[in-house]
Amino acid sequence: MKKWLIAFGLLCAGLSMQAAQAAESSRLDEVLKNGKLRVCMTGDYKPFTYFKADNSFEGIDVDLAQSLGKALGVEVQLVKTSWPTLMNDFLSKCDVAMGGVSVTLDRLKKVSFAAAHMVDGKAPIVRCADAAKFQTLDMIDKPTTRAIFNPGGTNERFARANFKQAQLVLHPDNVTIFQQIVDGKADVMVTDSSEVLWQAKLHPELCPINPDKPLQFAEKAFMLPRADVAFKEFVDAWMHMLKATGDYDRIVNKWLH
Repeated sequence: MKKWLIAFGLLCAGLSMQAAQAAESSRLDEVLKNGKLRVCMTGDYKPFTYFKADNSFEGIDVDLAQSLGKALGVEVQLVKTSWPTLMNDFLSKCDVAMGGVSVTLDRLKKVSFAAAHMVDGKAPIVRCADAAKFQTLDMIDKPTTRAIFNPGGTNERFARANFKQAQLVLHPDNVTIFQQIVDGKADVMVTDSSEVLWQAKLHPELCPINPDKPLQFAEKAFMLPRADVAFKEFVDAWMHMLKATGDYDRIVNKWLH
């Protein structure tokens, strides 16, 4: 009996040690050791991320990624992905995912998120001439309405969940999707308020509908490995300091104003 108790005690001690070692292991250590931060982003979501013809990225989250890399003292490696492949690419290739990523319960089943840094719900964008016709979800969800969306992200989920009568139009390219509305090939797109405001600046023919009263609550945050406390603490502390010094507002205002 005594030998059994000793063996059991040693087993428990070994398991406790393994658990402690696992708890101490963090992607933060890997990033610092490798000297690079791999950041997944789609490159099709202005003003957060845009992949240019010269194979470089620009946007709010590109600048934020560089700021985080500087805080870590490592090189930033931007990895192009897409909304349908974002989760798999993040899990296999990246340390962080940025670029206007929204926090969702489905995503939280596989990953974690840093503290949210922006509240940004859904709002419609339409041709200005049609603005009076699309003020509410009920007014949009008519059989004659062509509601366009890009695949794989929260825009598709919102459209499929909320539009039961409208004609759903799937468009694969989030960069050119707004031109489809301008050209009369679709009537409305519901996307994040920040994006409709930005796209209305790029396309004077388009008007955002009540972006200050979003149709759905959403928060933007950086996607992180699940249950990695040390890494999340670092990213959250960096963002807290960035906001406290005014650097966060300077980066955002550079693109939004």
